[in-house]
Amino acid sequence: MHTVWKGAISFGLVHVPVKMFSATEDKDISMRYIHKECGSPLSYVRKCPVCEEEVGWEEITKGYEYEKGKFVLFEKDELEQLAEQNSKNITILDFVDLTEIDPIYFQKTYYLSPDQAGANAYRLLMEAMKESGKIGIAKISIRSKSSLAAIRVLDECLSIETIFYPDEIRPISQVPNLPEKTEVNSKELDMAKLLIDQLSTPFDPEKYTDDYRERLLEAINSKVSGEEIKIAPARQETNVVDLMAALQASIEAVKPIGTDPGTKAKPRKTTRKPAAKEPAAKASGDDTDETPKPKRRAKVKKTEAGS
Repeated sequence: MHTVWKGAISFGLVHVPVKMFSATEDKDISMRYIHKECGSPLSYVRKCPVCEEEVGWEEITKGYEYEKGKFVLFEKDELEQLAEQNSKNITILDFVDLTEIDPIYFQKTYYLSPDQAGANAYRLLMEAMKESGKIGIAKISIRSKSSLAAIRVLDECLSIETIFYPDEIRPISQVPNLPEKTEVNSKELDMAKLLIDQLSTPFDPEKYTDDYRERLLEAINSKVSGEEIKIAPARQETNVVDLMAALQASIEAVKPIGTDPGTKAKPRKTTRKPAAKEPAAKASGDDTDETPKPKRRAKVKKTEAGS
């Protein structure tokens, strides 16, 4: 793994040297813009619209537009001086319960490993957090970006998840067209709760897949192989008018395992035995059938038990 950041965790007077690694990776399939006429990939050029010439990196600085067309400029060293002095420290401010943090705050997860001679302090912090059941809320600066962060234990590793500051979360009041608070039909509510109960299952991340990425990879491989790609049209969704009927149909159709197309359904065991195939004469109800009546009655009983 590539080291993203190197510094130390500090809580109280305890100092834990650590290295940080990305815990996740982006699996999106990257596409490039291509010139249709000649098939060449297009390149992005840093061009000044006034001077009408390409600009090299050594001629570029950063600026903030405080009014339309007016900027204040900053050199790289000025921005570095404005960065926090403890940019190499993860300073734990408080310890809290993980359940107190709403998931909307979480950004990106990293793994932390002990650096240099920090193994003992690393183990001490990890065991203390395990036994207390708490996570640490800290401040960290990564690539000149200051963030809050949550430090917690994952298996036998400390992880850190950057989280948004409160003023970075947009208020719900800005969301348009939210429904007004009105009374919900009690029967529909009971049906919806029953449906949720039937769809409830322990979280198993392994059963969820990125169907779009898999289809795109298949299409790419087909094009590389020179095969013609044919995609079946998507099923047209109909507008649901009768909410109760839709809930009832959903409950009847639901299986114990989620039916989301992005899930891998696990095979279900069944104890029902397949019905034995009968000769055509028996299936047609021919009166000339010489099968003994006791066997015919036994067949009827078996059919009723299996229905």
